[in-house]
This record gives sequence, C-alpha cells and structure tokens, in this order.
Amino acid sequence: MIMWIIMILIVVFFVNRLIPVKGITNISVQEAKDRSKDKHVQFIDVRTPGEFNGFHSKPFKNIPLSNLQNKMDTLDKDKDVVVICQSGMRSAKAAKMLKKQGFNKIYNVKGGMSAWR
Repeated sequence: MIMWIIMILIVVFFVNRLIPVKGITNISVQEAKDRSKDKHVQFIDVRTPGEFNGFHSKPFKNIPLSNLQNKMDTLDKDKDVVVICQSGMRSAKAAKMLKKQGFNKIYNVKGGMSAWR
C-alpha cells in the first residue's frame, strides 16, 4: 500500500512539472523578434552576466535568474514580459516566479538564445 502511495506521489509530481502554467505562453524566436519594437513589452534575459556579455540581443535587459526575486520591483506588472535564457529552461523557471508575483502576460522564448542566433 505504501509503495502505491509513493508511486502516485511521484507521478503527480512529474505530471505537475509538465503541465503549462496559466498565463505563461511559450513563443518562438520569430514571435519574440516581432514584439521587439513594442514599447509595452519588457524583455528580460535571465542568463548570467558572462553569458549575456558574450552574446545578447538589444531589447533584452540582463537580470540573472539568481537576482530576479530581488529585482522584480523594477518591472512593471501591467506590461507583457518576454523572458529568455540560453535554452529555455531557466526562463521557464523565471516565468513561473513572475507569475507567482502577479505578472499576467508572460512569454517564454522556446530554444532561448541558442535558437536566436
């Protein structure tokens, strides 16, 4: 019986990680580029400063994932937020953090900067 409960908890945990969070939309690099001229959109790159300095795109502001929680007050909750990292994993985590803090329109760039090039 205990084994069944443990197995169910493990399955629930992994399924919960895969279900998309409401309010977070995955977008392509092209969709992000199309939005780059929109003044009602904030572009956040959550990579490390070293990664950001190595290659970045103009509309993105560098706020490393490790600093995001402390820098959220510098962002406007009424504006859309496009989040990017190197591959899309850290930006997905950042998107969830933003959602928990009350941001409503969050876009995660699929493939990250690896796909941007």
